[in-house]
Amino acid sequence: MQGRLSAWLVKHGLIHRSLGFDYQGIETLQIKPKDWHSIAVILYIYGYNYLRSQCAYDVAPGGLLASVYHLTRIEYGVDQPEEVCIKVFSPRKNPRIPSVFWVWKSVDFQERESYDMLGISYDNHPRLKRILMPESWIGWPLRKDYIAPNFYEIQDAH
Repeated sequence: MQGRLSAWLVKHGLIHRSLGFDYQGIETLQIKPKDWHSIAVILYIYGYNYLRSQCAYDVAPGGLLASVYHLTRIEYGVDQPEEVCIKVFSPRKNPRIPSVFWVWKSVDFQERESYDMLGISYDNHPRLKRILMPESWIGWPLRKDYIAPNFYEIQDAH
């Protein structure tokens, strides 16, 4: 099922994949990493002027990593703002996604957290470095195949 934004993107020849709607009726779209920055600029011009949140997750052990953007179109006099969810999938081996920092400044710490926890490199981010873990930390703690260094079960501590 194609939503309003997906139909608009198709009309203007912008490559994407519709993933349907979530439980709240918010349209979800998949964008390729190479197309993400240009589509982000277009969405901003189209009126999606507020980045509500950005997060990332590991789709499956050994599988893809996903960066998720929740955008809102805020206009004066509109009670129910239009929202969209954008998912950008990247291979686990060398996960690179263009940063949208220069489009929505509020994504700064959120992309840094996704980098710190999952190892997704956001190209052209001005300060992409660890934000939660020490700089010397090895690995990406939220990946499903992550093995904590020097980890032992509490039951093994006796």
